Amino acid sequence: MKYLKLIRYQNLLMLAFMQVLFRYAFFKEQNIPLALSDWQYGLLVLSTVLIAAAGYVINNIFDTETDSINKPKEVVIGRGITETMGYNIYIALNIIGVAIGFYLSNVIQRPGFATIFIFLASLLYFYSTTLKQIMLLGNFAVALLLAMSVLIIGVFDVFPAIIAENKAQMASLFSILTDYAIFAFIINFIREIVKDTEDVNGDYNQGMNTLPIAIGISRTAKIVSVLSIIPFILSILYIKNYFLENGLYIATLYSFALVLAPLLYFMVKAFSAKSKKDFHHLSSVLKLILLFGILSIVVITLNIQYNA
Repeated sequence: MKYLKLIRYQNLLMLAFMQVLFRYAFFKEQNIPLALSDWQYGLLVLSTVLIAAAGYVINNIFDTETDSINKPKEVVIGRGITETMGYNIYIALNIIGVAIGFYLSNVIQRPGFATIFIFLASLLYFYSTTLKQIMLLGNFAVALLLAMSVLIIGVFDVFPAIIAENKAQMASLFSILTDYAIFAFIINFIREIVKDTEDVNGDYNQGMNTLPIAIGISRTAKIVSVLSIIPFILSILYIKNYFLENGLYIATLYSFALVLAPLLYFMVKAFSAKSKKDFHHLSSVLKLILLFGILSIVVITLNIQYNA
């Protein structure tokens, strides 16, 4: 169990679930050629999960003192797992993850794409050691990493299979994937600020410069509330331009009930949030919004089939 806490296995399961969902609930239903076989796609998921797990390990190593204040029950390093062991696990996870990335890059005959995996591993390291201490930059980096874990699906499975005959269709599908990556980026960026506000005491004691430390909890809460208007408006426009115009009424109802309504709830609650408990609740709400947002791809696919 201590090793599972070290790699935050619940977040990794969600990452893997998201990647599997896009391939088998969306791309596989579009009758298009894909570059990777099923087992090779499994390796792509494994690679991103291993690199993400390595990121959690190195973050736990550098965050031991902060977590002992913010989340004392979640501290793992020094409680059954030594720092040396933690570094060994971190190195092993990265080596395997990047090695798989090199293999897959050669499978699709794009060896240069291996740099994506090196970039992801490097960004996670610099986030833990440097970026997270810089106001908003650390939040941006984490949100970017999640967005890239969505885009990497298209880069390795869709892009290499593009030919002249299917170029328009593939471009349309890649555009949809990009829309989801943008949504994931915005929601996760807001959530990272909320988490910083929840953990403000430990971060302050460690000399970090997060937004709530710089401008205060109350002002940060109001900024978070205003920021949530962005995905709310973008979602409404997306529903209007793509769902309603194409008769996807089931997807529209789903989005109103499980994406827009929770976003509106978050907007209202965030404006007056004050306590650690409030921000923990808001973080959970955003996590659910992200999950339901990703799951909407299944609803869209089923709605299209129903209309056909």
